[in-house]
Amino acid sequence: MEEDFMAMAEDDLRTVEFIKNYLPQDVKEKFTEDDLFYFLDLLADYYVDSGLLDSEPDADGFVDIDTEAVAKALAERAKKEKYGTFSPDDLIWVVQAELEFGEEEE
Repeated sequence: MEEDFMAMAEDDLRTVEFIKNYLPQDVKEKFTEDDLFYFLDLLADYYVDSGLLDSEPDADGFVDIDTEAVAKALAERAKKEKYGTFSPDDLIWVVQAELEFGEEEE
């Protein structure tokens, strides 16, 4: 159990580092490392709650993800949880980076 937790924490750290390197400088300045970990957790929740993880891939093996809708949902949840106010236009970069990281890891 502890090994699984450590592996997940290491994967999250690698993901956050990738996201930080992916973001344009003006967007990067709007997020702390803690913010990125927070949104990484929200992304995981979103994928489970939205049913995206259960979606059937297309003929090429891809699942269509509306990154704008995901970014908007993240911004709304952060505001609802009183974590902060974030622009969906900035969060779309985080969503795209996380997806890109997943593609590179496969």
